[in-house]
Amino acid sequence: MKFSVYDTRLSRRCRGGERGASRLSLIFLLALLALAVYVGYLFVPVAYQASLYKVYMQDTVDKAVATGKPAAWVEEQLKSGGGDYDVPDDAVFKVENRDGYLEANARFTHFISLPGYTYEYDFDHTVRSSSPKQN
Repeated sequence: MKFSVYDTRLSRRCRGGERGASRLSLIFLLALLALAVYVGYLFVPVAYQASLYKVYMQDTVDKAVATGKPAAWVEEQLKSGGGDYDVPDDAVFKVENRDGYLEANARFTHFISLPGYTYEYDFDHTVRSSSPKQN
């Protein structure tokens, strides 16, 4: 009895141990993809809010220099405006005049609960006014 290359019976006999392997690979790939999407769903909003807060910090420092506001005003603005950017209440702010420029630093931590792990997103950013402070 001769078998042709296209005989399905031969194909089934030779590949019997491979059944289900592609199905298992697909399930593993879909589970990995779902996990990556879920982690992104939790992480991306925190990172996006942090990037918006960096812009807010720079705008506030530049506005203070342009209008002649003191460093205490900048610190108050950063604290009060933080609610819009999901800044926690225990955030640490430091505003000072350095070399004629106004510098502001904000530091806080967001805890992101991932499956089986809690990631600490540390925000530590310093901005410097674009122009020197006028006395």
